[in-house]
Amino acid sequence: MSIIGVGIDVAEIGRFAAALERTPGMAARLFTDGELLLPSGERRGVASLAARFAAKEAAAKALGAPRGLRWGDAEVYVEGSGQPRLRVTGTVAARAAELGVRSFHVSLSHDAGVASAVVIAEG
Repeated sequence: MSIIGVGIDVAEIGRFAAALERTPGMAARLFTDGELLLPSGERRGVASLAARFAAKEAAAKALGAPRGLRWGDAEVYVEGSGQPRLRVTGTVAARAAELGVRSFHVSLSHDAGVASAVVIAEG
């Protein structure tokens, strides 16, 4: 296997929170239901959402940042082990297939008011 692309992105948590408050419906456009809620059914915190947004941006960069990718076609989920993963469908899956991507590796972090993510696309 080889690395096809690497993407990194950061999101200022306070700025992201303000954008979510200012724009009703933004969260529903950016995230799947699974991303918005914790396994317990409670709403996911804004720092966690900002990290997931950064992961979507990082995934797009790892795929060459083409136009037309849909936010909902990249979903960050967590395995039982706690490891974050990326599930792709639709426009994101099509671009990944075009490039020969067979798997993604995801790392999320948030601290000191900043959320970050790295995505590696491997083929």
